[in-house]
Amino acid sequence: MTQAMMTSRAVREACGNVSDMTLHRWSRDDRAGFPQPKYVNRRRYWRADEIRQWWESRSTEAPPAPNRETADA
Repeated sequence: MTQAMMTSRAVREACGNVSDMTLHRWSRDDRAGFPQPKYVNRRRYWRADEIRQWWESRSTEAPPAPNRETADA
């Protein structure tokens, strides 16, 4: 079975158009839990399912946004 792979550009776009430096920092920060890339000819590739799982786990960990109506009162 073939795994779908994503280039660094595709990962940056999927994660909200973050910079290449942000991907580098996430990869180095153990607390971020960001998937590690696979290197092919010095280019980075990520498994699409790992990026999707990471993104979904991040969106469930986010604290609720403040309610603007009650915050102004």
